[in-house]
Amino acid sequence: MNNVAILISNRSIRLVGNIFKLLSYPFHFIFPKKRFEIPAYSPARVKISNHRDIPRVIWQTNFTNKCSLPMYLNYLFNRLMSLNCEYRYVSTEARGEYLKEHAPQDVFEAYNRLTNGAAQADLWRLFVLYREGGVYLDIDATLVWSLDKLLLNEANALYIKIKNNSEITNYFIASKPNNPELKACLNRVVYNINHYDPDNGVYNTTGPKVLNDILDHDIISTRDRKFVCIQGTFTNEYFQYIDKPRGKWIHIDNNTLVK
Repeated sequence: MNNVAILISNRSIRLVGNIFKLLSYPFHFIFPKKRFEIPAYSPARVKISNHRDIPRVIWQTNFTNKCSLPMYLNYLFNRLMSLNCEYRYVSTEARGEYLKEHAPQDVFEAYNRLTNGAAQADLWRLFVLYREGGVYLDIDATLVWSLDKLLLNEANALYIKIKNNSEITNYFIASKPNNPELKACLNRVVYNINHYDPDNGVYNTTGPKVLNDILDHDIISTRDRKFVCIQGTFTNEYFQYIDKPRGKWIHIDNNTLVK
């Protein structure tokens, strides 16, 4: 895989995304109520002839699928970069229903103790990837290369790193089903919820800190995010939470995270 070509793609996507982001301010000023709908399901547009250990299914979730223009453009761009992948958007309500039907009782009960959507999504993504496999992307994440090509040589999982390639993040995770690495992370999240310390908040209780505590950086397959998936290209906090100001997890009171 040509890292130089991917890096050029990354820079070009950032430029285009930022232009659309800038143009979206006057658009939503003129049309303040206009929203676009992300579908619950989108089939693969290109068939894959050979088996893939990591299922070519993209999973996403958010507090609503009625979104601003840049959020929708981000969705469309990701679909362009994943034509041979299915796409599944799972609503807040559907997340709970899915876990109620498929998850062990302790996982479902831990999920129900969480009061914040981002923390709930942290737990749900680990379970759905463990059970089903596929690729999880945060709703504001943007692929920088063909997803199938990024995963072509990955048999088990692919994680990305931030902060000079030193820290694993969870806004992109690709995994085969029944991955013991994800099971260990899921178990730690459930433990953290049941022994919640308000000083830890979302990041340490259900978020990236769990992956960094559990996963062995020397064994798992990782890549720098700039060669896989980036954030904030087409959108930002304002456009992501246009109908829910200060809805991002960083604004919550940590004392209220767990019931």
